Amino acid sequence: MDARRRGPRSRRPHQADSEGRESRINGIVSRLRAIPEGFVRTYGDIDPRAPRLVGRVLATTHELPWHRVVRSDGSLPKGPLQRELLIREGVPMRGDRVDLRNARIPP
Repeated sequence: MDARRRGPRSRRPHQADSEGRESRINGIVSRLRAIPEGFVRTYGDIDPRAPRLVGRVLATTHELPWHRVVRSDGSLPKGPLQRELLIREGVPMRGDRVDLRNARIPP
């Protein structure tokens, strides 16, 4: 069968791609661990080019301060448990959202 009919070739990830991803994940983990008690950052603050990757890292890496990461509008992706943990740390709230003006660490 001719190559045009088989469709696109599947490409194996290059070692450089894998190393770049690992480096990016390590950077995300470092930035997450650096969020001090009583403050928050948004997914986009942690990695503006890959906020979904930040969520994936939080979901698959234990021992991270997951509760200190909020959406860009200050809403809480993990609801009441996250709210309780943040309030215990003294994070200022505005209704059901974090008061980002006072609690957000700049990127």
